[in-house]
Amino acid sequence: MTIETITLGGGCFWCTEAVYEQVDGVVSVESGYSNGHVHRPTYEQVCQGDTGHAEVVRVRFDNERISLREILEIFFVVHDPTTLNRQGNDVGTQYRSGIYFHSPEQETVAREVIAEVNAASGGRVVTELVAEADYSRAEDYHQHYFANHPGAGYCAFVVAPKVEKFRKTFRHRVKA
Repeated sequence: MTIETITLGGGCFWCTEAVYEQVDGVVSVESGYSNGHVHRPTYEQVCQGDTGHAEVVRVRFDNERISLREILEIFFVVHDPTTLNRQGNDVGTQYRSGIYFHSPEQETVAREVIAEVNAASGGRVVTELVAEADYSRAEDYHQHYFANHPGAGYCAFVVAPKVEKFRKTFRHRVKA
């Protein structure tokens, strides 16, 4: 088993985390904040939109069971990479689309996948692609949020449809 880590920002981290927790080959998912300028920000600070951080998930996966390319293909299906600093009703730089790579090899694969998605979407992808920087883990109550609160309004109306889209589109990748 070879474990690799990629950090992804696809809007609200509750949505992205809920999807990747169901992906076969993913070992763990952690919600956090990345690529801002305030050391160890709080959720409240990030929500204000002035720390520069994106809400992200760190996805650890076994690259012998699922490739980075497949991880990114899922990423581009479960969020809208063509809206700048926004996912649905969540608006602000903290909700930007971003791939925060951990190696030059990851950057190369991400550039290839972005180019393919750009070609398919008419060149409208606004996904940020930079090395992960200044990552910090989100507060405990954000971890496994959908699993712990499936009936909460936001989970039922925003997170659940994204999870269902993943489950339908990538049936072969859903954990048993």
